[in-house]
Amino acid sequence: QVQVVESGGGLVHPGGSLRLSCTVSGSDFSIYAMGWYRQTPGKKRELVAAISSGGNTNYADSVNDRFTISRDNAKNTVYLQMNNLKPEDTAVYYCNADEQLWRLIMPDEYDYWGQGTQVTVSS
Repeated sequence: QVQVVESGGGLVHPGGSLRLSCTVSGSDFSIYAMGWYRQTPGKKRELVAAISSGGNTNYADSVNDRFTISRDNAKNTVYLQMNNLKPEDTAVYYCNADEQLWRLIMPDEYDYWGQGTQVTVSS
């Protein structure tokens, strides 16, 4: 089972930017599709961005054109560049991995999650 460590969250004003990092261990990172998720109180985890092992990307409509997911296989790391942040982006952000990209849309199936990193967008 993969192990992930998320970092890079913080407090920013609306319109600001953050770059989240997710470092993965315990896996052959290069074969995994990776996803970034977020969760707010009372809601299930939402997949906001995904990247395949080949570098293809997908985004939720709520973050499209503002967030960019990327990966550096040499560093076993996935990034989420978040620009033009809005208050509704406030959440705990998590990452996870799967050999099949399509399964990333089913986060309830995963038993393991990292601690996540808090992103707060507020005036």
